[in-house]
Amino acid sequence: METNNTGAAAASSFDLKFIAQVTVKNTNFGHYRFDNSTLRFLYDGVIVGEAIIPKARARARSTKRLDVTVEVNSRVLTSTTGLDSELSSNVLTLNSQAKLKGKVELMKVMKTKKSPEMNCTLTFNVSTRNLRDLKCK
Repeated sequence: METNNTGAAAASSFDLKFIAQVTVKNTNFGHYRFDNSTLRFLYDGVIVGEAIIPKARARARSTKRLDVTVEVNSRVLTSTTGLDSELSSNVLTLNSQAKLKGKVELMKVMKTKKSPEMNCTLTFNVSTRNLRDLKCK
């Protein structure tokens, strides 16, 4: 994680690269197959990074874990007023959103469409370069 704050007149920025673990918990009694999806990271409602969640299959009543490489940066932000104060307090808060589209297949006969959504808030500690808090809905 890199941050740049060179003075009062200069705008703060961030540039991060990390591996996010995406887990798909399948509580159904059939396999859940889902297509490629996009994981978006937002700062103050503006998309600052995206990653692809590859298509996969979660077995019946199990959890599928996927590692996704994410790059986020502040280059697309037009106003950094809130970012300046946030980074000066050694904090960076991002939201992440994803929606999977797929089907649960039960005994190769019945197929049901399922589209779970994820919405999380991540808080990074800039000085230690660690994730401080993670809350998901």
